[in-house]
Amino acid sequence: MTNPAITSSQRDQAGLIWDYHQMGHEPEPVEVAIGLGSHDPGVADTAARLYHQGLMKTLVFSGGNSPTTKGRFPRGEAVHYREHALTLGVPDDAILVEPHATNTGANIALSRELLAREGIRPSSVLLITKPYMERRAYATTRRVWPEVDVRCASEDLAFADYLTAIGDQKLVVDMLVGDLQRIIEYPKLGYAIEQDVPKDVRTAYTGLVEAGFTSRLMA
Repeated sequence: MTNPAITSSQRDQAGLIWDYHQMGHEPEPVEVAIGLGSHDPGVADTAARLYHQGLMKTLVFSGGNSPTTKGRFPRGEAVHYREHALTLGVPDDAILVEPHATNTGANIALSRELLAREGIRPSSVLLITKPYMERRAYATTRRVWPEVDVRCASEDLAFADYLTAIGDQKLVVDMLVGDLQRIIEYPKLGYAIEQDVPKDVRTAYTGLVEAGFTSRLMA
């Protein structure tokens, strides 16, 4: 069910942040794609679609479990993503599974190690994420794996449609706000490169934090 506490003004503020989180990269052929684990099965759908478009030969799914995914994906995010991609016609020998990562930095670092063990050292990588995670995944990868050319992709959904698809509007806005906080704070901790955050996006962020959309903020 949707959350009636979210006003039209708050949806507008969240929409600004949603747009900021997306990098706007045009998909193009790469050596490897990495599907980053999350609660969102759209990552696997998008990975399969782009594989069938011929954009990559090797697809890594990375992710263990988190408090928000262990109920939906009890065997781990990457394992369930792989199983779903197989039902969508992606061949088993095109998929590698990294089942241990519990954060974005680990997604990238452990996927890199897995690829190296397979003798794959790509110069170009496509990150496939939730729609509102593109920018943080990009900034993290540029820090953790700076020598590769990085592009981002996600399910092509308008913000209103994503709210409907997930069903819990407050949770979605909480996650948008939490990801933006990490974009702002992670460079100071050495986890990601700095990203410019426009003034209107910062204003929207402050307004939503003050309105109580804080369940995904770092302590």
